[in-house]
Amino acid sequence: MGVAELADYPWDAVAPYAEKARRHPGGIVDLSIGSPVDPTPDVVAAALARATDAHSYPLTSGTAALRDAIAAWYERRRAVPALTAAHVIPTVGSKELVALLPLLLDLGPGDVVVHPRAAYPTYDVGARVVGAAPVAADDPDEWPAATRLVWLNSPGNPDGRVLDVPALRRAANAARERGIVLASDECYAELGWEGPWQDQPVPSVLDPRVTGGDLTGLLSVYSLSKQSNLAGYRAAFVAGDPALVDRLLTARRHLGLMPPAPVQAAMTAALSDDRHVQEQKERYRARRMLLKPALEDAGFRIDASEGGLYLWATEGRDAWVSMDGLAELGILAGPGHFYGPHFPQHVRISLTASDERVAAAAERLRGR
Repeated sequence: MGVAELADYPWDAVAPYAEKARRHPGGIVDLSIGSPVDPTPDVVAAALARATDAHSYPLTSGTAALRDAIAAWYERRRAVPALTAAHVIPTVGSKELVALLPLLLDLGPGDVVVHPRAAYPTYDVGARVVGAAPVAADDPDEWPAATRLVWLNSPGNPDGRVLDVPALRRAANAARERGIVLASDECYAELGWEGPWQDQPVPSVLDPRVTGGDLTGLLSVYSLSKQSNLAGYRAAFVAGDPALVDRLLTARRHLGLMPPAPVQAAMTAALSDDRHVQEQKERYRARRMLLKPALEDAGFRIDASEGGLYLWATEGRDAWVSMDGLAELGILAGPGHFYGPHFPQHVRISLTASDERVAAAAERLRGR
């Protein structure tokens, strides 16, 4: 399948439910998309303003300061030591990296790209664009023989599932034994909520407890959209096996995939300041503490959702029926149908709405 044969953008199917939700007397509470609503941190905005004299082409590899900041962040926040500039490159947001990775790795017809059963749709799209076959599987024993790229996602979008060190190690070992590239989408790693992730960092696929010190075939993808409210900046990066990183860098130079210089400066500032990340996490924690019990009181069961930006909820009926019932309350969610065929009775509830809108949603759910 080429680009021209891709399906219509699925969110168009949500439009009737959004229209219904807008008719609620109290207005719509849009919890369907994980787009940040809170302000860009001052430390980031100031760095961007200082970097506006950007008359020269930016480096595809990233400035030395940015690459050092990425490496330092991995050591400080993800317990991944000893990364250097050779291990990291910035990207133009994480979605383009996810979508283009099969192309950049020269995959094509006859190859398989594995992704989680509950999956962000772009893993599937990236495979189809190059003619590879996307396969949904959470167990390495289910990876087809022709697999060349495996996507992990922890914490998961949409389900908030967190992979612990043994699960990551098993996947890494299986990939290394078979010469498969293992890419871990870790964009929500600062947002741990349940179980051990309340008190300890969500582990990275690059964690020495996972790798045994060998990064061969491993990539970690991260975005600043969630932790730093930088979705509009398109600020992300990839780190891991230096041979793979160099291969990606060469291709990206030819394609002109370079983050703007002011954005690179803003990223450097964001990665060097942990205070704003903790403040944002507390905002999301407060919203989650309102929404989760309100959904449960309204008859929903919350599955997984150990980390990340969403609540993965079901009331045991088709997601479109749940979507309609929520729209009656003026609440817009995301249907599980958008995240693969395996969860047709789930809806994804985002924490990315203002405090006032989240409080309104909780009140409506309790009055259901």
